[in-house]
This record gives sequence, C-alpha cells and structure tokens, in this order.
Amino acid sequence: MSLLRRLCYAVFFMAIFSACQSSSITKLRKSDFEKDIELVTSKGSIVLRLYDDTPLSRNNFLTLVKNGLYDSIQFHRVIESFMIQAGEPLNEEALDSNKKSHGIPEVIPAEITSTHFHKRGALGAARMGDDVNPSRNASSIQFYIVQGKKFTDGSLDQAEERVNKQIAYNQVINDPANKALFEQLQESQNSRTTSSQQTYTDLKKNLERLTEERLKTMEHFTYSAAQRETYKTEGGAAHLDQNYTVFGEVISGMEIVDQIATVPTNSRDKPLDDILILSTHLIKRQNP
Repeated sequence: MSLLRRLCYAVFFMAIFSACQSSSITKLRKSDFEKDIELVTSKGSIVLRLYDDTPLSRNNFLTLVKNGLYDSIQFHRVIESFMIQAGEPLNEEALDSNKKSHGIPEVIPAEITSTHFHKRGALGAARMGDDVNPSRNASSIQFYIVQGKKFTDGSLDQAEERVNKQIAYNQVINDPANKALFEQLQESQNSRTTSSQQTYTDLKKNLERLTEERLKTMEHFTYSAAQRETYKTEGGAAHLDQNYTVFGEVISGMEIVDQIATVPTNSRDKPLDDILILSTHLIKRQNP
C-alpha cells in the first residue's frame, strides 16, 4: 500500500474519531437543506444537489459531509460508461464499531421512487444484493455517481424487462409464503460445502421459477416518455432503476466525473492510481 493511501486512510479514521468523540455528531440546521455539496476531488470539483423527497438519504449524506467523514477517501470502484463509487474505508471492522458506538446508522431505509431515475449525473446509494438485503436498505456510507451511456428504444425495452424481473424477484423473496424458502437460501449461501452450494443452486432455481410466475400477474414498471427521452439523448444507467435509492444529482462538474470514469483500473475496477475526495463542503446554491 502506498504511503499516500495510508495517510489518506489515517485522515479518514481520524475524522471519524474526532467527530464521534465529541458530545454528539454535528447536527443539521434548517439552512443546510438549502445548500449544495461540493466534492473537491484530485481531478477537480463536483457539485451535488440532494432531493428533498428522499429525506432519510439526504439527511444522512449532509450529516456525513458536515462531519468530514468523506474527506480524504478514494473512489474505489470506477467503470467507464457506468458509474464512479466512493465510501469504502480500509478497515470495515473499525468503521462498523464507530457506527454502532456513536450513532452512525448501519443502513438507510430504501427510498426508491419512480420520480428519480438513473440519468447521467444521478447520485445513488450503494447497497448489498437482494439475497442478503431483501429490504433494499442502502449503505449509510457508500455512494455512486452515474456517468452512464446513451440508450435506444430497443435497449430501453430490454432494461425494462430486467427491471421488472428484479422487482418480481424482490416481491417473491419478501412474500411471507416464501419465507422458509428464502431463509434456506440465505443459510445455504453462507456455507462452503459442496452439498450446500448445490442446495443453493436448487433453491435459486425455485425462486426464479416463482419470479417468472409473478411476472405474469404483477403490474409492470415502464419508463415515462420523458425518462426515455433523457436516456436516449443524455444517457444514464437505466437497468438500475427501481433497484437503488437515487437521492440527488450532479449540477456542475460532470466533466470531472467523466475524467474519473476513464482512468485505468485493475481487474476489480479499482483505479490504479488513487482518485481522492480531498474535502467536502456545504455551499450556497447559485440557482433555484
């Protein structure tokens, strides 16, 4: 690990320690909700605006920014024509301990709406997959910004099919009638034995069969005409819709997102050279 990376992680955890050792984490004020957020990165500044109708995600992100918990961390996952992601610390165990001890939530309840979608520049909350997180709760720390790609009507039709299958699967695993089946799936996926892996495969196939049946009867999600036009002209990541919480968007600095999205990465999509969030600030909004 490079000296720079070690220093950055040290600053990250010093920020957490300092914030959490005070009598309480810095609380939000009414004026905070009327400000934008500037991410000063090693490539330049990105300005975000949070949505008021996703208050849980908005308040959590504002609190983390005010307490400096995003300062001096890196974009750890970068995929060109898709998104850039940040918020992963070196020591998950230490972070989890601080969350539990000092009131930083483990997860944020999902705030998935049809209004907010994964257009170019969308700010979303990362999360664990449905098989371990059927409620689709969001990470309290990790976020991503969509760079995306442009779609055609044909590729949007395919994305709709994928989204509806994800919705159907989530309905199936949350159906009380399938509780025992889903619990067996979760139990088997945590085992490393050959028999358990076969059990997992069989259970997964059963749930997929139930998903196909649910698809025939449920109300299907469709993109609005305006959303389709945005995806075709500006781009985005349509296949993520209805699956992750979108709680804000980039209002300036998309050229910086583009620069970050094109950096060389390793086989795990991690930049070969650290791309850092140097600091974060609440700033006055320049336009309505």
